[in-house]
Amino acid sequence: MVSNPKQDPNPSSNLEKDPDEWVSGHDPMTGAQASYLKTLSEEAGDAEAFADDLDKAEASRRIDALKEKLGRT
Repeated sequence: MVSNPKQDPNPSSNLEKDPDEWVSGHDPMTGAQASYLKTLSEEAGDAEAFADDLDKAEASRRIDALKEKLGRT
């Protein structure tokens, strides 16, 4: 019997997927990522965390690290 993912009470989620596994992880970071990363790096006093040439996966990792540093979830 084929299960219906729409009826699964505990569906799998790709929200927690490792950035290294993203199909588009090597694409340039999005404008939203760049803006958020810039803001977080300024708030954390860590200018080196931001770079214009990051890919999506690296930007995500840096955003997560800065959020942790700033005590945000």
